[in-house]
Amino acid sequence: MSGDVFGNGMLLSPYIKLVGAFDGRHVFLDPNPDLEVSFKERKRLFNLPRSSWADYDAARLSKGGGIYSRCAKAVPLTPEVKKVLDVDVPSLTPADLIRTLLKAPVDLLYSGGVGTYVKATSETNVEVGDRANDAIRLNGKDLRCKVVAEGGNLGFTQLGRIEYALQGGKINTDAIDNSGGVNCSDHEVNIKILLDSVVAEGRLNFEQRNQLLAEMTDEVATLVLRDNYLQTQSLSIRESTQLDAQTRLIKYLEKTCLGVQLS
Repeated sequence: MSGDVFGNGMLLSPYIKLVGAFDGRHVFLDPNPDLEVSFKERKRLFNLPRSSWADYDAARLSKGGGIYSRCAKAVPLTPEVKKVLDVDVPSLTPADLIRTLLKAPVDLLYSGGVGTYVKATSETNVEVGDRANDAIRLNGKDLRCKVVAEGGNLGFTQLGRIEYALQGGKINTDAIDNSGGVNCSDHEVNIKILLDSVVAEGRLNFEQRNQLLAEMTDEVATLVLRDNYLQTQSLSIRESTQLDAQTRLIKYLEKTCLGVQLS
């Protein structure tokens, strides 16, 4: 939670029901979390420097939950965890537990860290080129989540994304889910180019320029978020099964309202 990408992502909504997570040190399981309680605890960890899942207050976990070291030989599974992960075994090794967590029947799988965890059946682990995660990597067809969101980079191979999508999963490319940073940089660069020309003309000094940039932070963030919202919305509409009907409606409205017809 103290990490930049995953931690920020898990604080975007107080309605996130985080049933499981893992990093390089621990596996976190909270099979039926209280949304308000877990959100506050995630926020506390996010603001706690150099924290890990071991700093999570175990008293705030739901029944059957736990935080386990990835160095453990085996992790016992409670009835509550078995239910949310849809398994029926008494225990799993940490690697097998992470694989089971990745393919749990959940609404959203959020990839917010470093590592490639999903490939295609046709690919080998050698081709993926991420030896550190060979033991926990799955194939796209193994996932049972409805949607994948990627806050990190390269969580899936491109063929892994395709394999998952072909079985009905909803997923973008990493370039789409990670476009906020690029979008922000584009705004920043263009604004600085504009302001630097004003500074060069002597109409603004360097200190005033920096102050103005700081004052624009919230406005730029709003513009970036709006752009990204519209970008993914456009992709969703493009994929809609109603696109043909929508196109016919637009052409009908153009003809009847504007007196023209577009081919």
